[in-house]
Amino acid sequence: MIKLSDTQLVILTAAAQRDDRNVLPLPGSLRGGAAAKVVRALLSRGLVTETTTDSHTRADAALNRIWRNDTEGRAVLLHINDGGLAAIGIGPDDANTAPAHTAEAPTEEPTPDTPSETEAAPKARAPRTGTKQEALIAMLRAQGGATIEEIVAATGWLPHTARGAMSGALKKKLGLTITSEKVEGRGRAYMIADE
Repeated sequence: MIKLSDTQLVILTAAAQRDDRNVLPLPGSLRGGAAAKVVRALLSRGLVTETTTDSHTRADAALNRIWRNDTEGRAVLLHINDGGLAAIGIGPDDANTAPAHTAEAPTEEPTPDTPSETEAAPKARAPRTGTKQEALIAMLRAQGGATIEEIVAATGWLPHTARGAMSGALKKKLGLTITSEKVEGRGRAYMIADE
C-alpha cells in the first residue's frame, strides 16, 4: 500500500467524494508553494491526472477549480485517477459513479456575495478512532476532565502539543467546546463542555 501524508490523504479522499473527481479546491489552509508541492508529488506518484479542457478560463491563485493553463491558455484540471483511488482503499466502482473526467472547466466566476467552496463555513469532522486524539477526547469527557500533566502522561505528547491538539484538532476541526477551571490541588483541568 502507498504511504500517504495526512494532507495527501485528505486531498484524495475529498476528490473521490466529488462527482467530477476534481482534486480542486484544496483544503483552505493549503496555498501557494505548499499547494504546488503537494500536487506535484501526487502527479509524480501517478495518483492524480491532468486533464486539458477546451475552456480558456484562467487559473486563479486560490486554486479554486482550475490547476493551471497550458501554453495555449486552455484550462487544465486535476482529477483523481484509479491509482489514487486504490491508494486510499477505494475501488473505481466504489467512488462516485459520475464520469471520471468530465473535461469541462467552470465557465462562470462566483459572484462576490456567494461564498465559494473554500470560503464556506468549516464542517465539523468526526473524531478518529483508535488514536491519541480519541484518548484525549475520552479524558476530557471524563468526570473532572484532565490536566495538561495528565494528558502528557497518557499520550506522551509535550505540553504544547497537548494544548495545540485541544485548540486545533478538537476546537477548530471537530467543533468541540473546551472549557477549563482551576481545581485545588490539581491545577487547571480541561474538559469538553456538554452541548
